[in-house]
Amino acid sequence: MGYGSYTASDWSKLKSSRKLSKEQSVNEVFKRTECNPKFDPRFIGTRECFDSEDHPNTTPIVVGLDVTASMGYLAVKVATEALNELITKLYSTSAIEDPALMCAAYGDYKDTSPLQVTQFESDIRVAEQLLEIYFENHGNGCVVPTCLWEFLSRHTNIDAVRKRGEKGFLFTIGDGADIRKAYVSETIKRVVGDDVPGASVESLLSEVQEKFHVFHIMIDGEGNKDILTGHKINISNRDVNVIPDIILGVIRLQKGERLQDILAPFDDAKGPMIRNALVQLSLYDFGRDITL
Repeated sequence: MGYGSYTASDWSKLKSSRKLSKEQSVNEVFKRTECNPKFDPRFIGTRECFDSEDHPNTTPIVVGLDVTASMGYLAVKVATEALNELITKLYSTSAIEDPALMCAAYGDYKDTSPLQVTQFESDIRVAEQLLEIYFENHGNGCVVPTCLWEFLSRHTNIDAVRKRGEKGFLFTIGDGADIRKAYVSETIKRVVGDDVPGASVESLLSEVQEKFHVFHIMIDGEGNKDILTGHKINISNRDVNVIPDIILGVIRLQKGERLQDILAPFDDAKGPMIRNALVQLSLYDFGRDITL
């Protein structure tokens, strides 16, 4: 996976053909009524992110969306606007080499399909696959990003990790829904199909962090205060428009850039929102103080 390049004209054609608009409802954007088997982790052996002639130094980036009912508006925002903006900005900066994106959707542990994962891609297929996600639209229990963590740690083959010793990036985006902490091994078995005796939220997070820098963008939420300390960014619902800039900023910080250089291009409207998000990250993770 990961051949080709993403172009503005490809996005325009896709948006036009699907009649995508931020005014649409969740069901108008995400039309599937069941999980596509090719995104069901139970039927996926390995997701690969390999270097290629087009992209010799791939940077794997996973964007995982909470697709429970309360997060429907965000999924529409990502599908109709934010994903295109994120990919365009990723390709426009030399700070991030050869980005390859995977989209994932995680939901309630009671869902029929609590986890869906696309391929790593570098062209319009990123957006095409996102639009094929099944939005189950429940939310009566606890969410399971743990299943995504386990899948990424045990079912990915990534050249950046294997050949260069470089971690990928995982960004989950959701609200304050609690992570399911009970029956973790049983949940992994049902959702992914793996036997992981004694699995816990903490052990799965530690395992995925061997391959990925893991961050959670929490929107108007206060849940899971003990999870991802120093890697969690709280933003207001009013700030969802700058999520692409936050993701890009986190990656650039992790690669050693200074916060003031990252913020320099932004005006007085966007700049403070992005700064407030980025300074929440732990200085220990970056090896330096990231405040101005």
